[in-house]
Amino acid sequence: MRRGGAAGDESRQRRTRKRPQKSPEDFPGGVADETYEDHQPPAEPSVPPQTGSFAAIPKTAGPQPDPVPKNAGPGANSDSQQGGNPVGGVHVWGAASGGAHAGGPPKNSDEGVHVGGPPNAGQPQFMPPPAVQGPPAEQRVGDDEVTRPGPPRKSSPLPPQRPAQRPQGAGNRSPKFGRPLTTGGIIGWTALSAIVPGAAHLRSGRRKLGFIFLGTFGLVLIAAVVFGIGILGNIGSAVRESTLTTVLVGSAVLALAWFALVLMSYVSLQPDRLPQRGQIVSGIAVGALCVAVMAPFAFAATTVNAAQDLLDAFPSDAEAGNPTSVPIKAEDPWNGKKRVNFLLIGGDAAGNRVGVRTDSMQVASVNIQTGNTILFALPRNLQHVHFSKNSPLNQQFPSGFRAELPNGGLLNEVWQYAEDYPNLGVRGPAALKDAISTTLGLHVDYYAMVDMYGFAALVDAIGGLEINVQTDIKYGGVYGTAGTIPAGRRVLNGEQVLWYGRSRVGSDDFSRMGRQRCVIGALAQQASPPVVLANFTKIVSAAKRLFRTDIPRPLLEHLVTLGLKVKNAKITSTQFVPPQIWPGSADWVKIHKMVATAIRKSNGGVAPVQAGVTASPSGSVPATTAPSPTPTAARPSNVPTPNSQATEDKSLAELCGF
Repeated sequence: MRRGGAAGDESRQRRTRKRPQKSPEDFPGGVADETYEDHQPPAEPSVPPQTGSFAAIPKTAGPQPDPVPKNAGPGANSDSQQGGNPVGGVHVWGAASGGAHAGGPPKNSDEGVHVGGPPNAGQPQFMPPPAVQGPPAEQRVGDDEVTRPGPPRKSSPLPPQRPAQRPQGAGNRSPKFGRPLTTGGIIGWTALSAIVPGAAHLRSGRRKLGFIFLGTFGLVLIAAVVFGIGILGNIGSAVRESTLTTVLVGSAVLALAWFALVLMSYVSLQPDRLPQRGQIVSGIAVGALCVAVMAPFAFAATTVNAAQDLLDAFPSDAEAGNPTSVPIKAEDPWNGKKRVNFLLIGGDAAGNRVGVRTDSMQVASVNIQTGNTILFALPRNLQHVHFSKNSPLNQQFPSGFRAELPNGGLLNEVWQYAEDYPNLGVRGPAALKDAISTTLGLHVDYYAMVDMYGFAALVDAIGGLEINVQTDIKYGGVYGTAGTIPAGRRVLNGEQVLWYGRSRVGSDDFSRMGRQRCVIGALAQQASPPVVLANFTKIVSAAKRLFRTDIPRPLLEHLVTLGLKVKNAKITSTQFVPPQIWPGSADWVKIHKMVATAIRKSNGGVAPVQAGVTASPSGSVPATTAPSPTPTAARPSNVPTPNSQATEDKSLAELCGF
């Protein structure tokens, strides 16, 4: 309520006390204001009267006098009523008729300055203009009540307020946050959600959805651990078709799920509250994070696709082309055998040659229980080998392969001969397997051939091979003008490994056979599972184009398990080279005995093997009559590079200095 009475007048006067003086014409109501200040500045010229609500507001040059209280008595205003001012004050009078004139200056210091007409003693000395008239007298606060000192009034106490009750529904509860997230905070929480799904949703207050993501991640993690334990328990199951398909589909699904998870986590943190620069920076960072979380799954899918391409090189049971093969049983994949024999072939299909020449032939006889392996290296120039009785080539060459040629009929020609004459009813791989089985007295179960240049690419794929080069190896041409591999322990690349195993500059085929077995041993030792997995795509790319085999695809998972045993087992080597075996007139019975002795030592037995009894428990070799060692070519008097370790059956670590 607006305060009235004397106190109100005083307030209004104080608000206007510094305003310039106005002429009486500014006060049409004829009301004069009196000030109590001395030494007022000279009166300013009058201005035209104002109209409106502010026309009647008094405008004086100085502060206004305090109103006379109601209880001040009759003599309190006597000086003002008579118009005198003993102290030389200034009196301003307003004419009731609206006229205005300015009086002259005071004659002395005791005389006041009068503006307007003479004072009217019959009217009140002060009253507010009608335009700013206060409330009625009965509603005004008395001056004595305003000025009377006393204790402050006590306000009536307010009733206690109860705290606002929250809705009972948990979904309507307002989330409480910490500090507003910055650009770095949003990026950090989004990155954390890629590792711990649901973290960003929990931070943004969406707890229900966050716990759902976290629980789903836990289930997926448990399923992955169980799946991995199953793979580790049977490492060979990793190459199953069903396993590869599961990994491929799972990788695709998880890649999309993680991509969507990162985006949802980012959106839940409300990045639109950031400034424009923060939105751009966080958007770029989250986009890179989306690509990063999909990279592992993409790598897994690429690896699985490469593995499936490699598996296509392995024939199925129907495509193996072996009529005597039996179906692979999961409980007994080797069909009751104690040893399994693999023919490892290094083919030379150079551009200047017609067909394939098998210049490197070694049989790996593996003990299925222990993994102990023997490498039987056969010379490529072994002449006049025999075939089994049931082979079509035995009917054509009853005395040995091309025995009518004194300097021909080499072992490395058997494959291509069978390929050139398909009318014989036997192809190159089967013909070579039959010839080597008859020569060793072992049943060769499977073969695998890698082209020489493919082998070099395979070595490059695993990062090279560390080989102890015993002497300088010159290569290229007859005199080794292409280069030299210096002696010492060094890491060789694919091309150097190829020249190391094939060069005959200053040496012969038998020395080359010794270096080739060192290359195979180094590959078996250094191609560890971590190395293979790290370079799997490169290995597959090198092998799938230059790899041939008759190993059936269902046998692969069992072959992987056997390969891990071989890696940690003892590998020995036996070579059929002079002076024990002369390639031009080989003693076939002696070769059989050497094979039996090597197998007995590998098994840890001491019982001698009788002549005429097969040394392989893996299967019987068709009975053949071993011809007497009738030489068909002149026996050399000496060997260019004698191999005194041919029959000592030492391990490759001892022979090659691994």
